Amino acid sequence: VAQSTVLIVYAHESPASFNAAAKDAAVASLTAQGCTVEVSDLYAMKFKAAATTEDITGGVKDAENFCYAKEIKLASEEGRLADDIKKEQEKLKEADLVIFQFPMYWSSVPAIMKGWMDRVLGFAYAPEKRYSEGIFKDKKAMLSFTTDCPESVCSDTGINGDINVTLWPLQNGILNYCGFQVFAPQIFWDPATGSPESRSSMLEGWRTRLQNLCGEATVYFAPLDYFDKEKGFLLKPEVKEKYASKECGLTVGIHMGKPLPANSQTKAGV
Repeated sequence: VAQSTVLIVYAHESPASFNAAAKDAAVASLTAQGCTVEVSDLYAMKFKAAATTEDITGGVKDAENFCYAKEIKLASEEGRLADDIKKEQEKLKEADLVIFQFPMYWSSVPAIMKGWMDRVLGFAYAPEKRYSEGIFKDKKAMLSFTTDCPESVCSDTGINGDINVTLWPLQNGILNYCGFQVFAPQIFWDPATGSPESRSSMLEGWRTRLQNLCGEATVYFAPLDYFDKEKGFLLKPEVKEKYASKECGLTVGIHMGKPLPANSQTKAGV
């Protein structure tokens, strides 16, 4: 990531939190490598989470049948977005890498971060330009988050279920949909109950990873040309045939009725 521009979208209220420490470690490590780092501290910004008509200046085109996705795309093309969205989109435009730093809430991101995704990425919800052809196909993104449980709880035999399934809607449904190349997530398992030494070790591991991040492969997702547009975007027959003899499906979501590929959302290139 040397000489890159990095945007860290950060969601935690407490400057004494482990998330704050992880964010600060990333800023220090990336800056030391020569990166330009920008942080969007969502709570400090009092970032508005709800996607509403207020996000569009000059009125909406169809108030009676308001559709946020359509209106926000049109407003974006016409330069009629609210100032807070414009500012975040400018940061996003400049960024080569976007890191989302957050505590996992209810198997997802906190509401304020989901609001950032809804409002700032809204214009990128484009059926004609999605997945491997998405608007941000030249950018990279990754999730970095804390949990309140040990790794075993989110395993394929743990009570919360496989973390790879949990991550699919975020990494595929949002990041990959927008075209981002997605680095494997940085998961800090249950730092709150660990020792100070274990938390220090986690942060050191994060710093070390950031030094070599540009050399990492990204998470595998099936490319857009695997699917037949004329037949409801189903897998093409030749792709199905190619994978017919394989033990596992392509991905967590496109599993073809087979076992899921292990660790496909938590490790690169699986």
